Amino acid sequence: MESLSIGYGRPHQDGAVLDLFTGWVQRTPDAPALIDGERSYSYAELDRLADGVAEALRGRVGKGDLLGVCLGQSAALVAVTLAAAKLGAVHLPLGPRPGERRLQAVAEQLRPACLVGEPDVLPPGGERLALDLPAAGEVLAALTPGEQAQVPTGTHYAVLTSGSTGTPKAVAVTEPALGALLHWYRELTGLGPGARHSLLIGVAFDPHLMELWAGLTSGGTLVVAPEAVRWDAAALTDWFRDAAITVSVLPTPLAEPLLARPWPTGLALRHLMIGGDRLRRTPGPDVTATVHNAYGPAEATVATTVHTMAPGGGHGDGAPPIGLPIPGAVVLVTDEQGRPVPRGEAGELRIGGRGLAAGYLDPELTARRFVGVPPGVDGIDRVYRSGDRVVMRADGVLEFHGRLDDQVKVSGVRIEPAEVEAAFERDPRVRRAVVAAQPVASGGVRLVAFVEAEDGAEAGAAAAPEPASLLEAVRPWLPEQAVPSALRLVDRYPLDANGKVDRAALLAAEAAATADPADPGDPAVEEGATPVERTVLKLCRELIGSADLGLEDNFLASGGNSLAAARLLESLEDEYGVRLRAAPLLRQPDLRAIARLVEERMPSASLA
Repeated sequence: MESLSIGYGRPHQDGAVLDLFTGWVQRTPDAPALIDGERSYSYAELDRLADGVAEALRGRVGKGDLLGVCLGQSAALVAVTLAAAKLGAVHLPLGPRPGERRLQAVAEQLRPACLVGEPDVLPPGGERLALDLPAAGEVLAALTPGEQAQVPTGTHYAVLTSGSTGTPKAVAVTEPALGALLHWYRELTGLGPGARHSLLIGVAFDPHLMELWAGLTSGGTLVVAPEAVRWDAAALTDWFRDAAITVSVLPTPLAEPLLARPWPTGLALRHLMIGGDRLRRTPGPDVTATVHNAYGPAEATVATTVHTMAPGGGHGDGAPPIGLPIPGAVVLVTDEQGRPVPRGEAGELRIGGRGLAAGYLDPELTARRFVGVPPGVDGIDRVYRSGDRVVMRADGVLEFHGRLDDQVKVSGVRIEPAEVEAAFERDPRVRRAVVAAQPVASGGVRLVAFVEAEDGAEAGAAAAPEPASLLEAVRPWLPEQAVPSALRLVDRYPLDANGKVDRAALLAAEAAATADPADPGDPAVEEGATPVERTVLKLCRELIGSADLGLEDNFLASGGNSLAAARLLESLEDEYGVRLRAAPLLRQPDLRAIARLVEERMPSASLA
């Protein structure tokens, strides 16, 4: 009898959340709980800050009320997070700059009882209270009376999923689900008194809740990462060493450059958790930390499966699997009717078990995505349809094969872009490939491959592979309809705020470039007066995904984010040997000024 694609994590252990923090307050009140810049806060001090916020909001924000938080990583953020738990409110992390339209959508659709943030971020109107918090500026609570969206009973926090745009799609997670996750994570990483955990992940990205609460419930110390670290992979390792970080969580695009370089010496880092996108490489033999490749949607409380790679290498080449289910998780690989498929066969990943979220703050959407289980699956009564295409190997390990909703039909044939990408990545000249479907005027779509070459074969370099030769190399692996119609070499990919490749931005840049190519003979087309200006412009166009970006445009205002800035810094260092920091680069008014900053720092400038 064939073995079906059903996997059970080992039995889980429940864990408290707020009660564990208060337990450490009582047992080790003077131990450091949080380091924010030059200031260290003990468990007792942090508890008093949180009590002050809770007291200011008591009677206005209560059990089950949504409390939106528009703050970045800081002591103020941690105190407000703790205060929400003390009040029984539902913590809704939105990040320090959620964007005016996004915040307006949250206010209109979810109608939170309170929004906390700096005055210029909060929407106008309503009653405002000043909160006594350590912060560079004033922190206010904007009270918004009225009936809020329905929140499932027992919800501890809610997060907006990465696909949320105009209408918020908020996931509700209960305290038992979070508590079980934290118990596994603390056990896996050995977190406890004396440990130092980074506070680094973007606040609106759900792994942030895991790192924040893991530190506060372990007796260890949370250390706020400085802003430059989140934009600069090279600065990150310096900070790991200086701050003596022992455990960290990183988004995949920030982690991959670390694994691609020689591993720094002198790090106290013991465990590195990576997630958010498909990891394309395994750690080398010089990596001294245990690396965990985690997979999990917000709808299953941050992490569902994990593949652990111990120091010393020997993990093979290419993309590591996403691993086995964590304690309490149940995973199924199913066909379109929801029936488990045999192991080795691809299908949709459905997730059940202890970590499953209560649902969305939208009952209709919850009913569509959280569904019943097929016969023969024990111990659970519902599963979340992830929309991810996976294969369960004979040993139960899951391999990620892309998104089901990425599938497209080309000339009547159903194509899975992830399979086309994998075919390109067999080529030793290719570091990574991204394949997207572009609509054509005659109807239907064409496939466009965006390929990042391996080191020494960058786009535009003499050693760069010819697109035609790359296309020829994949033909034996693919049906004719799956061979892309066009191939573009790129140095970097535009990324969205959660670190995933922004295919829409790639296609927008492709459409702009093919529809209105710049005429090099037209003096009105400003493409840069110096080689550095031209390079900066080219890199920024690729990173932001805008072919019409000009030298007078501001990097941030044009759509640049933290991950794009990290890639820009890395590229400029590779190209010119110039080691820039994020802060001065981002203060520049436009791309021309960034180029001037590079020219001033170039070794030849000091010799002129």
